[in-house]
Amino acid sequence: MSLGRVRWVFAGLVLACFACGKADSAGGELHYGITLAPTGIDPHINASSELGIPLSSVYDTLVFRNPEGGFVPGLADRWEISSDGMQYTFFLRRDVRFHDGTAFDAQAVKINFDRILNPETKSQKARIMIDKVLSVAVVDGYTVRLDLSEPFAPLLDSLSQVYLGMASPAALEKWGKDYQFHQVGTGPFRFVEYIAGDHLTLERNPDYAWAPSVYRNRTAQVGRIVFRFYTDPATRAPALLSGDVDVMGEVMPADAAGLERDGRFTVYPAGIPGQPLQFFFNFRRAPTDDPAVRHSLLVATDRAAIVRTVFGSWSPVAIGPLTASTWGAAAVVPEDAFNREAAAEMLRSAGWEDADGDGTREQGGAELRLKVVYPPWGMTPQTAELLELQWKEIGVAVELIPAASYSALMEAYSGGGYHLIAWNQAGTDPDMLRSFFRSDGPYNLSGVADAEMDSLFDEAVRSGSDADRIKLYGRIQEIIARECAILPIRDYVNVNVAAERVKGLHFSPQGWFPALIDVSLG
Repeated sequence: MSLGRVRWVFAGLVLACFACGKADSAGGELHYGITLAPTGIDPHINASSELGIPLSSVYDTLVFRNPEGGFVPGLADRWEISSDGMQYTFFLRRDVRFHDGTAFDAQAVKINFDRILNPETKSQKARIMIDKVLSVAVVDGYTVRLDLSEPFAPLLDSLSQVYLGMASPAALEKWGKDYQFHQVGTGPFRFVEYIAGDHLTLERNPDYAWAPSVYRNRTAQVGRIVFRFYTDPATRAPALLSGDVDVMGEVMPADAAGLERDGRFTVYPAGIPGQPLQFFFNFRRAPTDDPAVRHSLLVATDRAAIVRTVFGSWSPVAIGPLTASTWGAAAVVPEDAFNREAAAEMLRSAGWEDADGDGTREQGGAELRLKVVYPPWGMTPQTAELLELQWKEIGVAVELIPAASYSALMEAYSGGGYHLIAWNQAGTDPDMLRSFFRSDGPYNLSGVADAEMDSLFDEAVRSGSDADRIKLYGRIQEIIARECAILPIRDYVNVNVAAERVKGLHFSPQGWFPALIDVSLG
């Protein structure tokens, strides 16, 4: 071999070794399974929890919720709240840049808030979370003030969530309605590609130097993350076993137990604060407009049996409109409320009899037949099927109506043709109940209208005392239970499973969102 040839081979080996070292420092590629293919993934517009699984690592927020309680600085170094609770002033970091290289400053914050609050954006969640923000003022280059229409105690909680993540104004202007495919934040990972229904790819942000204290690492340990969608629960365990994915959420309980026994996987159950899996009774439509019928259906439901059968040992029985892990939750629906004989007697007393012996009760010629709408996620279909079987035992006929997507679920709500509709909602502040149970709430699925409860919501949202808020929300939950507005089933627990090579996996206080900056591959 000639000397020149030797030199070229040596140079090639050096370059190859350098490239290998560079790849190793980035930590390889993580494959993550997501269980719902959202209809949209713009956090300012869309509402699904699943979008936050990747995007909470693309965006930073002004503040972060501390797992130990309270809030810590994020993109804001500090903040001040006026004595009347009507103004929040945020003093921003000066060293932050978006992934496209543009500077993060007070004007960027204003542009983001203005976008969310603009009715033309048609925000499904973010706008509701800051609906008391009247205006956003740029005080100086790195100071921004939020002026409120009235005191709003949950504001910091709202600002800590991915739906209020800060997006690059330049990218928002450039991409317009196509922004969801070209997202630009300030977080530890950059958005690379999104092919709807197939995959979403992130890459490590090597310039990230402003990690909040809730993260264990200052920069990301993994170089690239590819998310794929596994909407069919039966495909999730096989994807783990085959090595197609390293992490999978919402694994079926029986499959999770088997994978844990396998020894090559670790189960990470993550309790989700917020509202449990529940069925809202429709007060606007007979016969669920009758409190006696609603109460009888609650008592006729063996919730513990449903949880054991569908969710195994991973989920507790829900005992109110908030999960037990949610701040301010109250136990208002007894776990042992099931009594089939008592439920049957309630229906008889309300005038529902099976006069013709066909197994379905009637009243005034009308059968006791209920339309139950449910989404495909969270093993809600299996839950609905067990409700149908249990209620058949007391002479109630059920028509199960699947809603294939969030949009379909909202269409069913808007149409109002249901007697019960299934819902769960993640959240860390009990004010989330306001959207569902205040008489003018945007998601008043039951149609409840209670003046006392409206007044309590108004008082709680203005109160600056945590102790007073807990008392007020406790009373609200008691009224919800008294009115039998919901049938709570189980506290939501996301059963995540990861391959043994995945290290450092943990989840935010919101429950759904992994701290991907802290994940490494062994």
